[in-house]
Amino acid sequence: MSSVRESLPEGRYGRSADERADGRLKIAGLVLGVLFTGLLGWFGWHYVVDAKLSAEVIKFEVVGDREVQMHLEVRKDAGAAGTCTLRSRSEDGAEVGRKDVRFEGPRTRIDEVVSIRTTARATSAELVGCTER
Repeated sequence: MSSVRESLPEGRYGRSADERADGRLKIAGLVLGVLFTGLLGWFGWHYVVDAKLSAEVIKFEVVGDREVQMHLEVRKDAGAAGTCTLRSRSEDGAEVGRKDVRFEGPRTRIDEVVSIRTTARATSAELVGCTER
């Protein structure tokens, strides 16, 4: 009685179509991964380097039922001017105060305490964002 082979002899006919497709998929995945990483790095670089105005909240203090004071540190280019939007929220998350603060002039680093009037007692204060003019 003879036995029937179900597969081709090893190494006799080269790689199978599945192995070739796997290799192509690996190469395509590697190329797409490198392109995505490069694009992500490019966007991140331009976001950080091209920013002429950035700010950071150092701390905030709820002064009373109708006021919050926020210590803000702003870094900008010497000739840049812009506006930073600040917001305070109540315990339930509702916005109870908002203020736009303008920064201009030759200074590149500004430390400022800003008062935000609120419509109810605030429990938090945050920097929404800064835009350049």
